[in-house]
Amino acid sequence: MSSSIPARILLVDDDPAVRSALAFSMELEGFAVDAYESGAALACRTGFPAGACLVLDHRLPGLDGLDLLASLRRRGVDLPAVLITTNPRPELRRRAQAAGVPIVEKPLLGDALVDAVRRALPGARA
Repeated sequence: MSSSIPARILLVDDDPAVRSALAFSMELEGFAVDAYESGAALACRTGFPAGACLVLDHRLPGLDGLDLLASLRRRGVDLPAVLITTNPRPELRRRAQAAGVPIVEKPLLGDALVDAVRRALPGARA
């Protein structure tokens, strides 16, 4: 990916304050961010950009973050993803590991989310 084009983040979080804060902080890190208020809103999207990364809250109304990811995968959307959540239970950790998705726990401290996204996008410059 060219260093002149910022890596794109497709962010889904149903909490408007969290969504806004995450989008702002990711933009400060140099990412381009498309923010969605629900899994359904992202699921309606067509034309997913190559080289993007999904950042999905797990606790969403309707489809949870991993179910949303599974739905996107069935549609052929094979973007890397990072799951954000609070207090993940062992079953959630197993599901995320099986899906190949790292979990970043809330509260999001330091650069944990940015680092996880950068690891998910090898070679990307944000």
